Amino acid sequence: QVQLVESGGGLVQAGGSLRLSCAASGRTFSLYTMGWFRQVPGKEREFVAAISWSGGSTNYADSMKGRFTISRDNAKSMVYLQVNSLKPEDTAVYYCAAVRPVGGRTATRPYEYDYWGQGIQVTVSS
Repeated sequence: QVQLVESGGGLVQAGGSLRLSCAASGRTFSLYTMGWFRQVPGKEREFVAAISWSGGSTNYADSMKGRFTISRDNAKSMVYLQVNSLKPEDTAVYYCAAVRPVGGRTATRPYEYDYWGQGIQVTVSS
C-alpha cells in the first residue's frame, strides 16, 4: 500500500517555473515506478512523465519533453516534477501515481497505475 500526497502547486505566471513534489508513505517506495499525470475538466487524464524505481530511466510524453523533468529521492520517498517555461495550457490538476513495474516497459497509461494522490491545482496566468 502506498499513499501519495502532492504539493507545490498554485498560481504561476506564464514563463515561470515550479516544482511539484509528491510524498509517498510506505517502506517499499523504492520498488515503485512513479508517474505524473495531469487533467483538465472535460478531458482525459494525460500522461506527463514517469521514472523507474531506481531513477535510472525516465519517460516523457512527447509534448512534455524539454520543459518537464521528473526525478526521485528514494531515501526521502519523494518524487518531483520540475516544470519550466510554463504556459497557460499547462493549467491542470497534476497527479502523482505509483505502480509496481511489470516487465521492462514503463507504464504511461492511467489505468496501469495502482495508487494515486489527490491531485494539486496548477494555474498558469498569461
